[in-house]
Amino acid sequence: MALQDHFKPRPSDLILVTPPKSGTTWLKALLFAIMNRTKYTFAQHPLLTRNPHECVPFLEILFRDQISDLEAIPPPRLLATHLPYSILPTSVADCGCRLVYLCRDPKDVVVSLWHFARKDRPDMGLSEAFELFCDGVSLSGPIWDHILEYWRESLRRSEKVLFLKYEEMMAEPVGNVRRLAEFVGRPFSEEEEKDGVVEEIVQLCRFEKLSSMEVNKKGAYELGGLTLPRESFFRKGKVGDWANHMSREMGEKLDRIVQEKMAGSGLSFQAS
Repeated sequence: MALQDHFKPRPSDLILVTPPKSGTTWLKALLFAIMNRTKYTFAQHPLLTRNPHECVPFLEILFRDQISDLEAIPPPRLLATHLPYSILPTSVADCGCRLVYLCRDPKDVVVSLWHFARKDRPDMGLSEAFELFCDGVSLSGPIWDHILEYWRESLRRSEKVLFLKYEEMMAEPVGNVRRLAEFVGRPFSEEEEKDGVVEEIVQLCRFEKLSSMEVNKKGAYELGGLTLPRESFFRKGKVGDWANHMSREMGEKLDRIVQEKMAGSGLSFQAS
């Protein structure tokens, strides 16, 4: 409610949006590196010593306990949220700021959510987590509603809402980093392309590198009132890992639900 009442977006703001456990940490790292590539060298980059969540704050956490003073942050502000589009303040659309949305195959999402939830509830079984997820009980509401709201908005306002899939990002990271840079108004110059800056960003932000850094392996991070081990934000990052945890029948059930919910939207997830 504080966010609804007091957040004053600027046209220059860039807001990263994801359902929980859909590549949030990776997207934060990539966009932070893209936006600040002329400010820092790769040898002394903040991502080498700071967790991506410390570089790109969550809006709902900034406004959780008190009204946040975002006015002091110089433009362009790089912010993040897990909120459904329908809950964002209407001023976000009215001001014309850009949104970058990243979603992921729901089967991989539910497994990742289950692992994450067990940090706080070690007794939770995968079957319980799966049934809750299929019933639409999730941290940011039913995942199909979350995805569809941003998908439809990206069709309405493609110049302001970029819709991405985790699987496609993983398959072609270099091309998608170029796409991100174009969308946020920071395209790579010919000189940067020649110097391999795009590839440097991909390498800096790749899962294996981020997860191996001491800053992302040790210590804890305060997130929405919870104190979580930093390592909990880096599990596997693999496409199709759900098959190592869920039965084929469970995967087929969730696929059917998602297909039914998304019928007629023009959006689908490839079977994995």
